[in-house]
Amino acid sequence: MGGQACVLYGAAEFSRDTDLAILASPDNLDAFRTALDELQATCIAVPPFDRRFLEMGLALHFRCQHPGAQDMRIDVMSKMRGVDDFDVLWERRTTLETLEGTVDAMALPDLVQAKKTQRDKDWPMLARLVETNYFAHRAAPSPEQVRFWLCELRTPVLLIEAAAGQPVAAAGLAARRPLLEYALSGDEAALRSALRAEEDAEREADREYWVPLRAVLERLRHGAEA
Repeated sequence: MGGQACVLYGAAEFSRDTDLAILASPDNLDAFRTALDELQATCIAVPPFDRRFLEMGLALHFRCQHPGAQDMRIDVMSKMRGVDDFDVLWERRTTLETLEGTVDAMALPDLVQAKKTQRDKDWPMLARLVETNYFAHRAAPSPEQVRFWLCELRTPVLLIEAAAGQPVAAAGLAARRPLLEYALSGDEAALRSALRAEEDAEREADREYWVPLRAVLERLRHGAEA
């Protein structure tokens, strides 16, 4: 659900760690502990490995010491702001073929939603993910792809192009994403400003979401109960 997924979708060249979305059920966490033991992975930061922290929306952080995965970091989450529950994500997952077998990745629309954070590095990646999909399929898109692009493209020129190519769909989605009116009219300056405002609103929503979670982390760092 992170950099490795972006690599698989063709929108990144390198990732230093592996981010996983997992089901926080007792049986699944037992299986995950077994996998961590095989990787000789230890928890490297607060919070400790405890189901309740995953259910709060916090991430768990591990470092591997197995020779085949030396120093690889694994970050795990079960709940994310604005993202559906795990069972829905699993039903929508994308299974990709690699040289070492198949990999289940978060579906592209879900991955894009998960990238709408307050972190500066996530927004260029989000834009590349959507652009890569657009360039790969714009010659013969499905209705679902058209909807995805109109709802998520962040490059003004491409969003104007997409709206011009699908004006009925764009007009229908304008109530959900008002800045599509600027895309339909070809007003690039106004569209660029609206896209920035949209990003700022998502960043602020993410900051507000993390306020109570950061308070939990601070208590844990100071040895207090969460």
